[in-house]
Parts: sequence; structure tokens; C-alpha cells
Amino acid sequence: MTIHQATSGGDADVKSSSVSGESSSFASHVSSLLERVEYRRCDKGEDLEDIYRLRYKSYRLSDMVSENADHTIHDDLDETENCYKFGIYIDGQLVSTLRIHHACRETPASPSTTVYGDILRPQLAAGANFVDPSRFAADPDWSRVYPQIPYLTLRLAGMACFYFEAPYCLSTIRPEHAGFYRRIYKSEQIGELRDYPGLNYRVVLYRADVNSIRERSFQRFPFFKSTPMEQRLMFGKAPMGELAPLTILPTAKYYREAA
Repeated sequence: MTIHQATSGGDADVKSSSVSGESSSFASHVSSLLERVEYRRCDKGEDLEDIYRLRYKSYRLSDMVSENADHTIHDDLDETENCYKFGIYIDGQLVSTLRIHHACRETPASPSTTVYGDILRPQLAAGANFVDPSRFAADPDWSRVYPQIPYLTLRLAGMACFYFEAPYCLSTIRPEHAGFYRRIYKSEQIGELRDYPGLNYRVVLYRADVNSIRERSFQRFPFFKSTPMEQRLMFGKAPMGELAPLTILPTAKYYREAA
């Protein structure tokens, strides 16, 4: 499934969350907090500017990117047709953001294919497709209050895999964070250490087999579950003449209520 990552923009600190996430009590805390969460797909306007500023605030804290006068982080990949940018809000406050690309033969652009095109583009040309989450950023002030934020954000990558029927989720990450991906998502390294444009560190490429870990992930982290409707609201196109939803509420609770 995916990430605690910030491809082309800044890894988050995964150590405390990965340890806490092993316990059922942590899963309960995440599920409870999910009741106060809303997701927004940000394509324009103030919401989009807010997530660009949040990226900068988060990444500069750990010197992951260099200073710039705008105090925002964005790039050409934010404008591709297969890009989905999200803000995650708790009680109306922006606490994190995530960008997702669905890479396939028709729309191959993504952060991982930018760096590892020699590995991934032949697979895409042969008909493969991937979900490639990137630009994870969490507000450092709110992260101290809500250590569950990475997992609330990670739900999006899993939903994207299910909606697009993508068998693999990519993670372009710092080598020191690889243990988290191997432990939580059974990810395997498929790309060696390389530079990424704009980052002050080097990255490696990992890949998770979504179908092989799906039931295990749902059992350990039931808040990762979502309904087809939520997935469609997140990643589908609004029918002609209809506006896309401004806010999307999580649906994992409906699985708990039906259990």
C-alpha cells in the first residue's frame, strides 16, 4: 500500500508512528480521530496555495529543500492530468497533504518515473500501472498533537490503488526509512540510490504488492478501509454539469458499524 514518504519533497519521521502502529490501541486512536477528519481535493484557489506553503514549512524544518522567496513548494508534476493533490483537515485545520499520481501507459508522468524511468517506463509501456504517492507533508505543530496524522494521510494511497485497480504502490524514499516500508507494507527495493531534483538527499525506490498485503493491512489497520463511493469521490471525475465535492468524509467507520 504505501508511504510515509515525500518524494520530491521531504520524508516524514516514521519511527514513532511505525512503532505505535503495531498496537491495536493505536489503531483505535486513529479510527477515533478519523471521525474528525475531512479530505479535500485541491486543484485551485486558496486550498492549493495552503498545501504548497505547508510543503515548504514541513520540508524546510529538516533542511530537505533549499530556501525560496515564495515559501512554497510545487513543480511541473503538480500540473499533469494524472495528478491528485489533497489536503487533510482535522476540525477544519489543515494538518497534512499528499500528492498522488496514477502512472500508466497513457499517462506515465510521476515522481518515480522521473528518477527511475529506465526501470518503470518499460513496464508501463507493457501495460503495467502504478500508484505513486509523493509530496507528503505534515504541519510540525499539529504532528506533535496528533501522531496519527501519517496514517490518516496514508489512507489516500491505498484508496487510489483500489480505485485505479493498480497492483503496485511505489515509494521513492530515504534509505533510512526503508525499514518502515518493509515492515508495514512488505515493500521490496527495486531501484538503487539516486539523486532527485530539488531534494537535499538521495532516494531509493520501493514497491509494495497491494493485493498480497490488502487483508493483512485491513486486519491490523482497519481505518485503511474505504467504500467505493469514497474512492470515487476522491479520484473520479464529476459527471458533466456537476461540481466536484469540496469536502470528502472518511467511510472506514461504516465498516466498523456493519461488523
